[in-house]
Amino acid sequence: TARNNAMKTAPSFCLLLSLTTTYHAVAVPSSPEDDDCVIKSSNCINMSYEQDGAEAKEIAKYLPYFPFKGIPRFYDIGGFLEKPEVFQQIVDIFAARYDSIGIDAVAGLDARGFILGPPIALALKKPFIMMRKKGKMPNSISSADYNVEYGKRAGLTVQRDKISKGDRVLIIDDLVATGGTLSSAVSLVHLCGGTVVECACVVELKMFIDPPDDSGLPSRTKLFKDMDINHVPVWGLISEDVLTVEAKLEEGYVDDGEEH
Repeated sequence: TARNNAMKTAPSFCLLLSLTTTYHAVAVPSSPEDDDCVIKSSNCINMSYEQDGAEAKEIAKYLPYFPFKGIPRFYDIGGFLEKPEVFQQIVDIFAARYDSIGIDAVAGLDARGFILGPPIALALKKPFIMMRKKGKMPNSISSADYNVEYGKRAGLTVQRDKISKGDRVLIIDDLVATGGTLSSAVSLVHLCGGTVVECACVVELKMFIDPPDDSGLPSRTKLFKDMDINHVPVWGLISEDVLTVEAKLEEGYVDDGEEH
């Protein structure tokens, strides 16, 4: 199909842990006295860290890409997980960004959101909620099935008593590409009566935000609009623009990746 061909010929990316910013919630200060609003106000996001900024470029050095699952650039978070100081820096950046926005819980997505989410939740002193694949947790509700860059996936689940009506939830994952997994998580929060403050990832692949119609690539913007969740902001610390480190492969490397 056109989409499959485009996925093989276009610059293809993925990540073993899952950012450009689609953010609309912070108002522009109306006067010089309000210049610190985005950092100091109780319902504002700390905008000190920019996507692909100085910190992001340093962290990107520890996110090598491999040929994996037939994808030329599959990003591996194991590169920074083995560097405690880099992993801690990522946690600190996310904690600083959301410290003052006013959240009730941090939700991490199965499975690599379970690596990032808990230390961020601990830093913010907020509960951590698992959003798991079907059949993994008792007393759970499920979102509808969804599509990702690899194909169709069963919906995510969350336990019924974890999100209450009116709760403000921060969703954490390693990477956002087509937005399928994030959209499933947003749907779950809404099913429970909660509000998604933001979806935050380490890496955002900008090529999927709003690709040309003739590219054959899925559009995250269109998906969110079709699901009536385009008001939900998405933020990523690092984009593919600065992820340039190619993994050093041993002789005889075999791409043995399987869909997960």
